[in-house]
Amino acid sequence: MTIKFPDGFLWGTSTAAAQIETAADHNWKGFKSRDGYTFERTSDHEKRRDEDLTYIRQFGSVYRCGVDWSRLQTAPMADFQQDVVEEYQDFFQKLLDADMKIMFVFHHFCNPLWFENNGTWLNSDNLPAFIDFAKKCMHYFGDYAYMFNTFNEPGVYALNGFMLGVFPPLKKSYFKANRVLTNMGAAHDELYDLLKAKYPDKQVGISKNTGTFFGTNFLGKRIAKFVDWWFIDKAASHFEKNDFWGISYYVYMPFTPLPVSEADNPGKLKQMGIPNDKMWGYYPKGLTDILLRFHKKYNKPIIITENGVCTDDDAFRQQSLKDYLSACHEAMKKGVDLRGYIHWTTIDNFEWNLGPTYRFGLVRVDFDTMERTMTGAGEFYKKITQENAVTL
Repeated sequence: MTIKFPDGFLWGTSTAAAQIETAADHNWKGFKSRDGYTFERTSDHEKRRDEDLTYIRQFGSVYRCGVDWSRLQTAPMADFQQDVVEEYQDFFQKLLDADMKIMFVFHHFCNPLWFENNGTWLNSDNLPAFIDFAKKCMHYFGDYAYMFNTFNEPGVYALNGFMLGVFPPLKKSYFKANRVLTNMGAAHDELYDLLKAKYPDKQVGISKNTGTFFGTNFLGKRIAKFVDWWFIDKAASHFEKNDFWGISYYVYMPFTPLPVSEADNPGKLKQMGIPNDKMWGYYPKGLTDILLRFHKKYNKPIIITENGVCTDDDAFRQQSLKDYLSACHEAMKKGVDLRGYIHWTTIDNFEWNLGPTYRFGLVRVDFDTMERTMTGAGEFYKKITQENAVTL
């Protein structure tokens, strides 16, 4: 059976600058990951942009990416470093020359140390500094962009950095997490207006992380319901001024009543009979449910801005593409206005607090030599993007 997608459907891959470029003076530099690595040298992308472009251009027509704020702006309101500007501009022009469309992301979990040390997103006085950065990005990079994401997964950033304490700045407060969402939402609204004033014909959205949460007992069900409300509904409520919803989906998480993941509880999901990758439970139908949920609530266009599996098993990654694209197609049959699918991720990177051995790449990176190798899943996804169809 072959599933065809509509003409003009957008295919591509996504990266984050901090995860593939050598760390500058930002909040993740020096962070010790769970697998024993130090967040510093990641995937050498800034040294191998031309090589990485040969892979990026094979995966559809859209590349979702951002820039390293800390490399560009070394102090609040400072002029951008012109050599770094030119480095990014050169790469963006090469993307355009390769007939790639750029989805430009302004913020992806990473802040300069000067921003972090001044209270980060807890401090509303920092918002003008972010808006200044965003305005300068618009000036130098806006013309290269096909569309925009203001923030990547602000709910994940607020949850992990300010409630669970596993991302910098390692805070553990429900109230601080809510304050971060409020401040990011205010910055999003202001940036949306600026972008639409300058680029009225370019679409502006948010990348919103989602998941499927369920309880296995009475207390677990209560906690899962709260997590679902906070992580999906409450987080989304701060970013409703948009032209489209960017949706990322990875997580299938039982609560027993504590949350169970493969990353935190190795082997437990298998004992429970739940398929999983190296991080979470695996449940592609949940993506259909999420797409229908956002469609019914907001009735706006949707683009999958991130989706994939954390695995070293190439066959599993290929099967996950079939499963997730089937889930997308099912949602489209039920009326969801899904405009594209952007896979996470192009090349293996530094998976934040977990480290580089947690792999999502269609292109495998040897972290000793930084040599790149196309995977079977990469070839499979390339074929999907060329044919605008997936054979199950």
